[in-house]
Amino acid sequence: MATPEDLKINAEHIRIADQFVEVPGGTNNNNYVNVQLIVEVSTIDRPLGLFCLAIGLICYRTSGCTDGKRDILGPPSAAMAALGDKIGSSLIAQAAGVPTLPWSGSHVTIPQESCRSIPEELYKDACVSTTEELYKDACVCTIEEAVASCQVVGYPAMIKASWGGGCKGIRKVHNDDEARALFKQVQGEVPGSPIFIMKVASQMLGW
Repeated sequence: MATPEDLKINAEHIRIADQFVEVPGGTNNNNYVNVQLIVEVSTIDRPLGLFCLAIGLICYRTSGCTDGKRDILGPPSAAMAALGDKIGSSLIAQAAGVPTLPWSGSHVTIPQESCRSIPEELYKDACVSTTEELYKDACVCTIEEAVASCQVVGYPAMIKASWGGGCKGIRKVHNDDEARALFKQVQGEVPGSPIFIMKVASQMLGW
């Protein structure tokens, strides 16, 4: 998939692709997180019958993709839902005893037995159904909640959208003023996503 903006700068994913499909430009809702558009594009005939979507921003969004009309290469949707949701996966990690950075859900505990379930049950139990209130307790819903959480975990902190990816829905903040200014940006980049706060791993090496 290539937006007019991608074409204008000759983006790397266009340069290395054998083929690409032009899609509308503008905000992410018009293209890279538009599930209906992605499904339509994936049905276009191509020599090998393959359509590769590797952008992190949508890889974890499983709804609407498993309609039986196409084969999906990769983990089952339940596993992607359980581990792709950043808040849910962090709660699961905590329940399993995996160390996590200080974050807005550090105080939240889910039943450890949830982590021994099959992926679909794990996601349902840990993130949505029986512990829905616990999941919400790990989120920040307002600017003031975000600022308060940043103060608890300590600056610098990250304001993150649970459904974000591909460098979308994430901002590093160093103080209360930056947290207030950037919270809405995170919300706007991944509309509808729960938001959480996490301490920056300043000595982390990665990509």
